[in-house]
Amino acid sequence: MASEKNLDYRVVLEGGQGEIVEKKSRFIATVRRVETEQEAAAFIEEIKKKYWDARHNCSAFVIGGRGELTRCSDDGEPSGTAGRPMLEVLLAEGIRNVAVVVTRYFGGTLLGTGGLVRAYTQAVKAGLDNCIVGVMTQGLEIGLQTDYNGVGKVLYILGQHGLEPVDSQYGQEVLLTLRIPADQAAGLQKELVEATCGRIHWECKKEISFVDKKRTQS
Repeated sequence: MASEKNLDYRVVLEGGQGEIVEKKSRFIATVRRVETEQEAAAFIEEIKKKYWDARHNCSAFVIGGRGELTRCSDDGEPSGTAGRPMLEVLLAEGIRNVAVVVTRYFGGTLLGTGGLVRAYTQAVKAGLDNCIVGVMTQGLEIGLQTDYNGVGKVLYILGQHGLEPVDSQYGQEVLLTLRIPADQAAGLQKELVEATCGRIHWECKKEISFVDKKRTQS
């Protein structure tokens, strides 16, 4: 398999919202998973309409597993004090395919350049704290075929590795479908073959990206 595809990154499984108050200004961060630039743009417009009466709706998003596309907007705040710090939080957290809008209701007191950077940074972190985040893993879809004498050992070993079949078919033979991280494939295959004395057929069906539930976090 191509090593350049062996890239794990974090994704938002369930968006969230967080809020901080700095010198009476409210900063409301709304975070959502997006897959395309169009989705990100639509999300930003949605939040702007929702908070139409706010002074600013600053935004940032990252698209692509390697962060190939990034955009940010200060939406009227001094240049570099809002959108860029927001984007830097997303990149530092390793989160991809995500957009965030921080809505500011002005409290009457100017925060200064440093104060704005800190406020927008903290707001994004507060929003992420209220999201459910998982790890998108580059892996393989594996087909396993074994007999009824071997299936018990197979399921036991899979359980030891925290793996569950995504599909199971019980006919004359037992057919299981797995999704596993690519770097676990060789070791798992060897272990299953040894445990069943070779009574197993292993087929690598395709390369996939999937959310590794063992590495999900809130």
